[in-house]
Amino acid sequence: MRRAPAFLSADEVQDHLRSSSLLIPPLETALANFSRGSDGGVMQPVRTVVPVAKHRGFLGVMPAYSASEDALTTKLVTFYEGHSSMSTVPSHQASVLLFEPSNGSLLADGTFLIVFPSSKVMDGNVITAKRTAAVSAIATKFLKPRDSEVLCILGAGVQAYSHYEIFTEQFSFKEVRMWNRTRENAEKFASTVQGDVRVCSSVQEAVTGADVIITVTMATEPILFGEWVKPGAHINAVGASRPDWRELDDGLMKQAVLYVDSREAALKESGDVLLSGADIFAELGEVVSGAKPALCEKTTVFKSLGMAVEDLVAAKLVYDSWSSGK
Repeated sequence: MRRAPAFLSADEVQDHLRSSSLLIPPLETALANFSRGSDGGVMQPVRTVVPVAKHRGFLGVMPAYSASEDALTTKLVTFYEGHSSMSTVPSHQASVLLFEPSNGSLLADGTFLIVFPSSKVMDGNVITAKRTAAVSAIATKFLKPRDSEVLCILGAGVQAYSHYEIFTEQFSFKEVRMWNRTRENAEKFASTVQGDVRVCSSVQEAVTGADVIITVTMATEPILFGEWVKPGAHINAVGASRPDWRELDDGLMKQAVLYVDSREAALKESGDVLLSGADIFAELGEVVSGAKPALCEKTTVFKSLGMAVEDLVAAKLVYDSWSSGK
């Protein structure tokens, strides 16, 4: 007989995943396994999207099973572009459901971590922010130019904070620059994080001479142009997750060596890829496994759409940490 479910708040989930850096080793394994296809033991269809056009939003469903983790999860994520920066409701909301793979019992779901005797529930917003930043850090480890000194972040939302946290843990940049469409939010970011951040007045000012650029914006049209980007720079393109949305222009997409998390997803969901006609060189998992080279001497773009197996890895880590402390 099941006990009444316990609930872990977002703060409690955060306690079991204090550093995104903890995710790097298991995520590297998961990325490599995913890119091995059926031999890697990862079953993950492309995200199913249900448009809610009346309210300018959508619901995404992201299931995955990993044989190596023996874990089964689904993430439910919503995005509503009409939310203003002053809204108390975030534009992105997510819930991760963790199941017992041997019998299908629910272990976890939601904005909170719901725990049955054999099951659990976790804050999907924390999971999404941290696993996305960790995957960007993995891409940057392999693709950034040598002796990188300048980091630039475009956008000042949740993903900007999670990326700043792990990038300043994992790398030694001498300068960090920030741009946001609303300067007030960029200045708030700079005053909130630990470390010096230079707030720039334009994208061009922010990215000129930068070695590593992270785009985590709500843009639907290009904001980053190839003519502004230093040859040999690395770009993590994290925003623009729909087939008609873009952050990067054609020139940058075509002049750079393009890496993605999933070929199948990029060719279905990424406006940056689809609208530019850029050729995909490799999946990140192929680089991690050594199947494809990291051409860090060239300008590189990692187009991150986010994958369900990444949520799985993070949810399993939180679940195991919680279980060990019961």
